[in-house]
Amino acid sequence: MSSPMAGSTASSSKDRPASRISFIPELQTMMFALGDARRPLHETAALVEDIVHTQLITMLHQASEGATLRGSRVISAEDILFLMRRDKRKVARLLKYLQFRDYKSKLLKNVEDDDGQDPGGIAGGNQRRQRLAQDFLVWMDHTGELLSLAERQEVDPVKQERLERLERHTRAMDPAQYTEFCESRQLSFAKKASKFRDWLDCSSLELKPNTIAMEILSYLAYETVAQIVDLSLLVKQEMMAKINPVSHVISASFIHYNTHTEVKKDPDSPDATPPSTPGSSHSSKPLLQGNGSLDSRTRQRKRKKGCPATAEPPSAAIQPCHIREAIRRYNYRHTSVYLRGGMAFLAC
Repeated sequence: MSSPMAGSTASSSKDRPASRISFIPELQTMMFALGDARRPLHETAALVEDIVHTQLITMLHQASEGATLRGSRVISAEDILFLMRRDKRKVARLLKYLQFRDYKSKLLKNVEDDDGQDPGGIAGGNQRRQRLAQDFLVWMDHTGELLSLAERQEVDPVKQERLERLERHTRAMDPAQYTEFCESRQLSFAKKASKFRDWLDCSSLELKPNTIAMEILSYLAYETVAQIVDLSLLVKQEMMAKINPVSHVISASFIHYNTHTEVKKDPDSPDATPPSTPGSSHSSKPLLQGNGSLDSRTRQRKRKKGCPATAEPPSAAIQPCHIREAIRRYNYRHTSVYLRGGMAFLAC
C-alpha cells in the first residue's frame, strides 16, 4: 500500500478544491516558529498543508474502521492510540501531552472557581484523558511495555534537539523579531479548534471524532508540521553544502557541530540522511582550482546535468523541493516497516 504522503507531495495548490478551508496563513506562522524563515513561502506552506491534510484524513478513515470493529458510535482516543502502537516513543509523547492537557484543564477550572482550593490538589485532580488512555493500554498491552511509558521521566532527544536548534536560530534576532517569534510559538491547531474540524470535514464522516480525539488530532497535526520542518531543514542544508562546500569548510559552527558526524559513501541515498539536527550535513568534495574557486566549466556542466530540485534559490526559506526530498527519504525508510498495517505516518 502506498504512503499517504506519496500523492500529496506531487500535488500543488492548484489541485486543491476551491471550497476547502485553508490553513496556509497559520502554517506559515507555525513554520516560522519551528525554524523556517521569517516569511515562509506560500507554495511551501501549501505543500505542507496538503501533506498534513492527507495524513490526517487517512488517519481518520483508519481510526473509523477501528471504531466500527469495536462497535463504537464515535472515533475516540483508543482508535488513534491503536494506530500509534508501533512507535513507543511517539506514544510516550502523546501520553505526556494528555497529562499536560489534564493538568491545564484542572488548573483553569480552579482559577475560574477561585474557591481557595489548595493548589496541591491540582495534580491529583481530574485526569480523564490520562485514565482513558491508560485503561486502553492495559487492555491492549499484555507486556506492560506501553503502559510504563507514562511513568518514565526521560528527555525526549528529538524535542531537545529541536529546542537547541531554535535557540541557535534566535540568537541573531533583534527584540522585535524575537517578540514575533514568541508570539508565533503560541499558535497551534488546537487554538483553531472549530476551523480545524471544518478543515478535516468531520461533518461528512459517518463516525465523527469526539472531543478528546480532536485534541489528539490537533496535536498530531502540529507534530507533523514540526517533523516536516525538521527534515526539510536537513535537506536544505545538505543541498547548500553541495552548491557551496567552501562555506562549510570555513564555518566554525559547522566544525563544532559536525566533529561527531559519520559521513556516508553515497550522499544521495536516503540512508545518508543527515543527523537529526540541522547543525550537521554531509561533506562534499570541493572541486577547487589553484585560486580556490570552482571551475566555471564544471559548474555549467553541473547546472545542466543536475536536477532542478538541488539548486538552492536565493531565498533562505524552505523550498517545496526540500520538502519533497525529505518526504521521499522518510517514505523510503519507514514505509516497509508499516507494510502490513498500512501507511507511514509522520506523527504516529
